[in-house]
Amino acid sequence: MNPSSHRLGRRSSPVTAPVLVVIPARDEADTLGDLLAALRALPHVQPLVASDASSDGTAALARAHGAWVIEVPLQLGAWGATQAGLRLAQRRGFDIVVTMDGDGQHDPLSIGRLLAEFERQPADVLIGTFPERLSRGRKLAWSWFRALTGLRIEDLTSGFRVYGRRAIAVLASAEATLLDYQDVGVLLLLKKYGLSIREVPVTMFPRRNGRSKVFASWLLVARYMVQTTVLCLARVGRLPGRRPLPIEV
Repeated sequence: MNPSSHRLGRRSSPVTAPVLVVIPARDEADTLGDLLAALRALPHVQPLVASDASSDGTAALARAHGAWVIEVPLQLGAWGATQAGLRLAQRRGFDIVVTMDGDGQHDPLSIGRLLAEFERQPADVLIGTFPERLSRGRKLAWSWFRALTGLRIEDLTSGFRVYGRRAIAVLASAEATLLDYQDVGVLLLLKKYGLSIREVPVTMFPRRNGRSKVFASWLLVARYMVQTTVLCLARVGRLPGRRPLPIEV
């Protein structure tokens, strides 16, 4: 697939547009095979696995399933691995990127619906949401962050997203490298540049293996809450107006 040979405008059909599916993965060999097999059946889709210092054969399995692979030598976390994929997408001329988890939570069959909705009512970012998966504690946390930031996003943590060309430019920038997580900080950065964000309901499944890297212990939860609150307070007050995009698109 050579996306640079037929670049897209904002309203090009996702049915014929080359789409890069970026999957950040750390030790996801047990679940990644089924996901990549399902993605292989989708037209015009190229999977990219960003292996985040995996030690279980994640990269080799991804290659065996025909995915492009980035091997991150030092653990960067889900956002760092995702950004590596977005930067490759930018270099190779992709104008549409889908991001999704490699742990079996995100249904690959929902990609078609996301892309159709992305085309039907264009936005810079389309988030696939499933709020029912959130615990009461997480819903309280998201209410707190929405009050701090003014974000009108119901599911702040969903990594199942479609990014258009302008969003890719913002999130591949050096400024986005400073973020630790792929949720509130990313949304605030997109908002600062005046990009449009919409949500659409999708199917999600329980995690098949392991547990959340953020909510694995109360200590990690406390760290996340403090760090994200500071990030929100630092950016609130600088959101009005629109900044020029990091690159010309």
